[in-house]
Amino acid sequence: MLMKKTAAAVLAAALALSLLSGCGTQADEPPVQTASPSPSATVTPEPEPTPTEVTATLAVAGDAMSHMPVTNDAYDEASGEYDYSHMFQYAAPYLTQADYAVANLETTLAGGPNYSGYPNFNSPDALAYGLKEAGIDLLSTANNHTKDKGYDGIFRTLDVLDEAGLAHVGTYRTQEERDANHGIVVADVGGISVAFLSYTYGLNGYTVSEDKAFCVNLFNLDYATTISQPDYDLLAADLEAAQALGTDLVAVMIHWGIEYWNDPSVHQTSLAEFLVANGADLVLGGHPHVLQPYGFVTAEDGQGQSRTGFVCYSLGNFISSQTKERTETTAILRLTLHKDLLSGETTVSGVDYVPFYMLNRGSGCSGDQFYLLDTHAAMAEYEAGSSELVTDSVYAALSKSLEHAHAILGEEGDAFLSGEEPAASAPAA
Repeated sequence: MLMKKTAAAVLAAALALSLLSGCGTQADEPPVQTASPSPSATVTPEPEPTPTEVTATLAVAGDAMSHMPVTNDAYDEASGEYDYSHMFQYAAPYLTQADYAVANLETTLAGGPNYSGYPNFNSPDALAYGLKEAGIDLLSTANNHTKDKGYDGIFRTLDVLDEAGLAHVGTYRTQEERDANHGIVVADVGGISVAFLSYTYGLNGYTVSEDKAFCVNLFNLDYATTISQPDYDLLAADLEAAQALGTDLVAVMIHWGIEYWNDPSVHQTSLAEFLVANGADLVLGGHPHVLQPYGFVTAEDGQGQSRTGFVCYSLGNFISSQTKERTETTAILRLTLHKDLLSGETTVSGVDYVPFYMLNRGSGCSGDQFYLLDTHAAMAEYEAGSSELVTDSVYAALSKSLEHAHAILGEEGDAFLSGEEPAASAPAA
């Protein structure tokens, strides 16, 4: 009886489960819903970060001179033209890599064919084009050889520089040119604006008439005699005008000092302090034909506030054929300029230099006579046995030149002692 009851109960439960299962599928399951396609998501790109600083490089070279041996070496008999490119080819990488490059043009471009060297310089127009091709952007034209070929020489030099695409400062064709911005040239140096001014101590005994006083910036009142009385009023007025332009930096290129002295004179150091006190951030000197030191100078302005500027007293000759001791040693100075876009402050954040040597192979050599050699690269090629140009005697001269550069400019400033690789190598003969 118990077994029957149990079997009946199991059968009833199974029947109930079957009924529940059959009804639940139709009545209790929710209807299947088809999802509508969602619109594709729009990806918003991350905004570019707003720059907060600008860094640029200003390269500075010394005095570009073309004594007659240099001019003769630039002459190509086959074409009947002048070409200075072989002299500049090992300096060009450093100049073109910079955001802006400047030098002093210590000659006139008064027109040929009667070219001349010391004491009254007149060089082929090709010199301007060679400097431009090598990477120079601006030339200072105020120096003691500015009037070597008269007023016409001054004016034609500027015409040639314009044709070559070179900016220039320090000499002018008209009063209107001098009056414009007080003769100041504003340059864009890799996003940093720099106002350039230029002056010379004198004109090797030449004078300018009162009606032509505009043609050259002279910083001495007694420029034709004792050259010892700076025109402080002129310098202060021009520097005030430069500051009014609102540029990031003010640079003064100045022809001064005592020839063949490696130490700056008291006249130079006191004038450097005056220029810095009155608004100059960079003072870039020339004329001594040899290296003189560089560094930061602090001076007090008219309001009793302390100002600091960078001063390079002399980089010697860029190219020349001078034979006095140490006149063949030069350098390309590189200034790292840094602008804080938030504060607007612009500073010189780094300084180094590349040593160079002006090689004169002698008038009887086979091929070109003059090369401006990258000192480190030329020595490295000789040591590797891969340069026929750098002989034992040239290597000894290069070593002596490098030692001299370190003594005057400081070994710590040599770009290649910090691990940089030379950008150029010595040519093969």
